Amino acid sequence: MASNSFGTLFRITTWGESHGKGIGVVIDGCPAGIPITDEEINQELSRRVGGKTPYTTPRSEKDQAQIFSGVFEGKTTGAPISIIIFNKDVDSSKYEPIKDLMRPGHANFTYLEKYGIFDYRGGGRSSARETACRVAAGVLAKKFLALSQITVTAYIHSIGGISIDTVDLGAIDSSPIFCPDPQAGKQMMDAVLQAKETHDSLGGVIECTATGLPIGLGDPVYEKLEANLAKGMLTLPATKGFEIGEGFHAATLKGSEHNDGFTTDDSGNIIPATNHAGGTLGGISTGLPLTFRVAFKPTSSIEKPQQTVDTSGNKQTFQLPKGSRHDPCVTIRAVPIVEAMAALTLADSLLLFRSSKA
Repeated sequence: MASNSFGTLFRITTWGESHGKGIGVVIDGCPAGIPITDEEINQELSRRVGGKTPYTTPRSEKDQAQIFSGVFEGKTTGAPISIIIFNKDVDSSKYEPIKDLMRPGHANFTYLEKYGIFDYRGGGRSSARETACRVAAGVLAKKFLALSQITVTAYIHSIGGISIDTVDLGAIDSSPIFCPDPQAGKQMMDAVLQAKETHDSLGGVIECTATGLPIGLGDPVYEKLEANLAKGMLTLPATKGFEIGEGFHAATLKGSEHNDGFTTDDSGNIIPATNHAGGTLGGISTGLPLTFRVAFKPTSSIEKPQQTVDTSGNKQTFQLPKGSRHDPCVTIRAVPIVEAMAALTLADSLLLFRSSKA
């Protein structure tokens, strides 16, 4: 399995499995001099943990990260930064009865075919548990971007087809969720609970916006900014779609409706007058807000009986063991993960941008 790293200059490598001793990330290329503490990382990690509300998995990992290298006297040194998160709330017994069944919607089929072995405990390496590593690394990326006044903000755009404008960026720290349209927020939460009560799940869409970007991030032809963002987002578990700007809606528009004309700002600088493109042209940032959306499928682990086969090809009925712990909607906890991947992609692009001309 040789594809556990992401990025060119600002590069991360993650390791560990869902039910192993722990998970971790090594960050290479992070500039020296950035203040960072375990507490800052743990505060961000608290945004993705489960076990706090009925809308997420009962598994309650506290996700206490520890920085093992690359930081001295509270600042990054330029050396590789190693962060470790030990697994605590692990119960592998629920996976023992289903270890020889092909789990609908899960990766054990493809992993077994490709590698001949699969860690069935919580999905092993294919588990979304790995994303805690990306959130931890994303803290460093965000702090680096902040030095250039670049901010990244993600929020839930829709769940189960119910669209809302924004939600609490704490990603479900309390109930009910804060929303400028309380009725839409209530509908969303009711839909999640209804899916849970009927032993099913829901998907959703997360929107992310980055502001303060300079003109020039991204490189044609194969390193376009939106292409790297799309790759980063689609490496996240359960993702099924990516769009930027008008996205798929652009296919319904005329050129006269979609084209962004140009104007000048108060300082006389040339800028796009509108932003249908979502912040890039030719794969390069325009300086306007970068806006994209990521689609997440309904959680694959549901309590409804499903038809499948075992590893020998015999027909079986798949049923999760009683007491299994899963999210009724993975979109809820994915908000800080999308933010982290966006920050990691942009941090890498910013470092590459600085070497683009004399």
